[in-house]
Amino acid sequence: MSRKKDKKVGGFSIRFLPHSEIRGLNSSERIKKVLKIILGNNILILQGKLRTEEETRLIEDTMAMIGHVKNFKGVELAVISGNEEEKFFERVRRGIANTLLKGDLGSITIIGPATVVKEIKKNPKKIELLLNK
Repeated sequence: MSRKKDKKVGGFSIRFLPHSEIRGLNSSERIKKVLKIILGNNILILQGKLRTEEETRLIEDTMAMIGHVKNFKGVELAVISGNEEEKFFERVRRGIANTLLKGDLGSITIIGPATVVKEIKKNPKKIELLLNK
């Protein structure tokens, strides 16, 4: 009997999710929305970023799904923030504004299924999305 090799990645989509679509959702609803997109074999570009506890829960939930959801191997996640060299008072002002808006709109979060995204590398001038073959 021949053993089947791992399937190669077929098609995938890149989906942009504006912060306005998750602003009114609670944490559980945000996680469900993100997981639904990722499980659809999509790379998600999220305007802003999830709260720390939401990121933690997303990772915990995806780890629990490995081995229980067919062909699911987890997620790759990266947050890219605005200007890292920003002055202190500008960061404080932006922090207050982001708190009022309930989301850091100066950031972008990229989340992709590990079956599609091998690794996300970031540096100040570019983002590299390395895909599985």
